[in-house]
Amino acid sequence: MTLGILKEAQNENRVAVTPDTISALQKLGIEKILVEKGAGERAFCPDAAYAEAGAEVVSEKDVFGKADILVKIQRMTDAQLKQLRKGQVVIGQFNPLWEPELVKPLHEAGVEAFSLDLLPRTTRAQAMDVLSSMATVAGYKAVLLAANHLPRFFPMFMTAAGTIKPAKVLIIGAGVAGLQAIATARRLGAQVEAFDVRTAAKEEVLSLGAKFVEVEGAVESEAAGGYAVEQTEEYKKKQAEAVHQHSMNADVIICTAQIPGRKAPLIIHKATVEGMQPGSVIIDLAASTGGNCEVTENDKIIQHKGVTVIGDSNLPSTMPRDASSMFSKNVLNFLKLMVKEGKVDLNFEDDIIAATCISHEGEVISERLKQFMK
Repeated sequence: MTLGILKEAQNENRVAVTPDTISALQKLGIEKILVEKGAGERAFCPDAAYAEAGAEVVSEKDVFGKADILVKIQRMTDAQLKQLRKGQVVIGQFNPLWEPELVKPLHEAGVEAFSLDLLPRTTRAQAMDVLSSMATVAGYKAVLLAANHLPRFFPMFMTAAGTIKPAKVLIIGAGVAGLQAIATARRLGAQVEAFDVRTAAKEEVLSLGAKFVEVEGAVESEAAGGYAVEQTEEYKKKQAEAVHQHSMNADVIICTAQIPGRKAPLIIHKATVEGMQPGSVIIDLAASTGGNCEVTENDKIIQHKGVTVIGDSNLPSTMPRDASSMFSKNVLNFLKLMVKEGKVDLNFEDDIIAATCISHEGEVISERLKQFMK
């Protein structure tokens, strides 16, 4: 059996599998590992490191032509889709809930495709949860990015020139990214508040030393698997008022709230941004799905009435070495379910295999994606 590791597009610095995972993959019975030339360069994993680990560095054409399993982070280009062979196994992060039309070319190619962003939120799936891994990176980097743009210190200082008060940080969304942002901002000495529609998040927020901004009346659903769900118009109004009040005192707002397969909830309105203190910073991690902030522009840094607004949904790409290493370990743990004695074993009785399968004999297996596409 042969595993192929593909190079990402120019706007993505990560690589799906790092050299330090090669030996573990070989122990699964994968006889040959092919790496596209230059695949790991932007993640500081040179071709020589792959070769030393036991992989073979080849052209993109050879990876597509010889690999039984292909691994990639971002979606494939049209040119790459044309190189797929019927029966190949393709593993990546296709985001089909947001772009379900991307499933069609995979069906037409006759491949077995698995999207890791559809993993169920279960204890068993944690070791392969790429969304949590990348959210950890994004939450951490968001705080550092904010600190870099904020024209003042994060911690309190007692100086001969007087006392400098600590920065005030408001975190919107207390999922993995939000909790990591809280922890990082606290380490830097900021005063932190956090808001989330899920009441279960309150205990975690408080345990990290932040204050929880609570707005009563939120709709929650066990079927959402731990994610937030769409809220009523009445709740959205109450939410906007509460967030507006807390935003007026914030030096930094970090937005992380997203609903899988839907436009990101609008939480920071234009009027709120315009009421914030000049020099304040907003980091919007939901920018690619519309943003939590009304004035956010995806992949741009803008100034709005003296407030810096940064829309960036791919911060993990700015920390490619560790982000790639984490993604690689997730891929390894997923392959442990799929590769048995050196052969691909697609056991759809396994809830993880079934939940992530978006293409099998021209059909969607994932029940979650099926329901969404209806």
